[in-house]
Amino acid sequence: MFNILNKFFDSNEKEINKLKPLVSEINSFEEKFKKLKDKDFPQKTKEFKERVASGESLDLLLPEAFALVREGALRSIGQRHYDVQLMAAIALFSGKIAEQKTGEGKTLSSIPALYLHSLTGRGVHLVTVNDYLARRDAGWMGPVFNFLGVTVSSIINEKSFIFDPTFTNSEAHDFRLSHLKPVSRKEAYKTDVTYGINSEFGFDYLRDNMAQDREETVQRGYYYAVVDEVDSVLIDEARTPHIISSPDESPTQKYYEYASCG
Repeated sequence: MFNILNKFFDSNEKEINKLKPLVSEINSFEEKFKKLKDKDFPQKTKEFKERVASGESLDLLLPEAFALVREGALRSIGQRHYDVQLMAAIALFSGKIAEQKTGEGKTLSSIPALYLHSLTGRGVHLVTVNDYLARRDAGWMGPVFNFLGVTVSSIINEKSFIFDPTFTNSEAHDFRLSHLKPVSRKEAYKTDVTYGINSEFGFDYLRDNMAQDREETVQRGYYYAVVDEVDSVLIDEARTPHIISSPDESPTQKYYEYASCG
């Protein structure tokens, strides 16, 4: 049994060792981006988008993009990604699972992966487990995305918000929620990054498939998502079916009349 466990941990260590050279490459850009002025960050994002549109792969762009996000996070919210958080971000970018303990900065770790994939212009999602986290994390990381020139929104039960630094909700009990401006569902899905709970993404998908007109749909495709608490969402929550129905437009009396004819 111990041999099996040792093989497991050895394998994990090998994966981590593979990431270290990439983290070193990210770190090599740090001094360069420290010299940028605040107004240069959205311009760098625009440049990255043009490079992606011209055919450059996200993998090649990763070191520069992650380094830009790290510096942007430090300037906007005073938090700098640790190397281990960058490792987690690389794993998430690649579609892998990264396990982090409470307090190790999962919310911050997801930002580089979301940012890099958002450069495609296809829209990315952060799937979490409840309304509070969907709003809190969008509002908390909103300044980082905004500093980089990326739009971000939050979708919860029957409400949608977009991060807008010019908007202030004086009634917000948490400073992280104060710049979330109410918007329509469709507007929220048009942002570069959309935070939301798994059930709402699911129900919006079902509602879109019931729409009679394309203009009534709100989602704009499915490209990339980071799933928070992935074991809960994909295993525990997966046991709960999503059921949706529309009101019957025909009077129920017709059914009684039909039954009486038998």
